[in-house]
Amino acid sequence: MVQIKTPEQIAKMREAGLVVAAIHAATREAAVPGTSTRDLDQVARKVIAEAGATSNFLGYGGFPATICTSVNEVVVHGIPDDETVLKDGDVISIDCGAIVDGWHGDAAYTAFVGTGHAPELIELSRVTEESMWAGIAAMKNGNRLVDVSRAIETYIRRQPRPATGKYGIIEDYGGHGIGTEMHMDPHLLNYVSRKRGKGPKLVPGFCLAIEPMVSLGTARTEVLEDQWTVITTDGSWSSHWEHSVALTEDGPLVLTAPDGGKAKLAQLGVTAAPDPLA
Repeated sequence: MVQIKTPEQIAKMREAGLVVAAIHAATREAAVPGTSTRDLDQVARKVIAEAGATSNFLGYGGFPATICTSVNEVVVHGIPDDETVLKDGDVISIDCGAIVDGWHGDAAYTAFVGTGHAPELIELSRVTEESMWAGIAAMKNGNRLVDVSRAIETYIRRQPRPATGKYGIIEDYGGHGIGTEMHMDPHLLNYVSRKRGKGPKLVPGFCLAIEPMVSLGTARTEVLEDQWTVITTDGSWSSHWEHSVALTEDGPLVLTAPDGGKAKLAQLGVTAAPDPLA
């Protein structure tokens, strides 16, 4: 069952989303050469505590941290530790969430550590992020879930091929519903699958975490012995972007973007819904 939210509930989710946005800002600033991924987790813990929120990652299925720190060939669910120290040229995707009054926010971004990154890595992150925004722009009243998947995949497929030969749209992981739980129905593929059909119709109150994950090679992944860390099977580096989005009577509201998605959606010809906390 898809959970449909009231405007008041969406406002609570916006509060949680702004905590996630604050975590992003703080960890992005701290993600410099010489910083360990556990250091980044401590930064996130401080932001959550100061906001009076709760982590929805810590303890989830036994996960031991408040953020996922996925470096280079790690696609998602990387566990922060003291041994993984960021160095110049690394790429890191940071995924995190927060709970406010029982309502969840969840978002991820990819950052470049230091300098000297290959052009194809910079383009990989751009393509992944822009495909996310294409999916967000497809959150329109009357569309179906598959329209979001199609928008993400179409954007990626239309980009010039990288020097590695192709972009791999990760098959085993995707977006999801979000609300009183972090992961809820429906599951959102980042590509179109005829087996899955069109999916539910999008209506006001529908909330999704839209999160494409793309590599510079394979679409396939494997899980390491820690039962969390997901890597590409060919060792290709990857990017992960995510926002939590609510569809309202006035259009999409990007719950985890500081401006509610207003600026970026305007570039795509879409008017973002008014911020209920403004």
